[in-house]
Amino acid sequence: MAKKKSKAEQAKTIQERTAAEFRSDIGHLNALASPARQKLLLLLGDKSDHGLTVNELADEIKMSQPATSHHLKILKDIGMIDAYKEKNKVYYYLTLDDTIKRLQAIHDVLQDRVQFIERPGDKNTQ
Repeated sequence: MAKKKSKAEQAKTIQERTAAEFRSDIGHLNALASPARQKLLLLLGDKSDHGLTVNELADEIKMSQPATSHHLKILKDIGMIDAYKEKNKVYYYLTLDDTIKRLQAIHDVLQDRVQFIERPGDKNTQ
């Protein structure tokens, strides 16, 4: 019969899982950290049945076209958006590929981790 892990061992295992999850998802977290990229994702989710061009997006978020293109490239590289070309225009659209799955995994490990976080005033139960 397997030996039951102590609370300290369980906490260490969960802490390691949490760190590993954050390391594997750092690209998504960094992409979501930018207010400009958050606005782009919201616009693409709200106003994009057919996609939006970089100029349409730049106008909406009041940012230069080159700066908007830079943010779109980051989102595209991480798989949150994609693009298609029609004539001489490129249209961007929301995909979120595996972003939702990755965010759920982060949520899950944090949910597990929070039970082992000692707060000031907590009694030591180990």
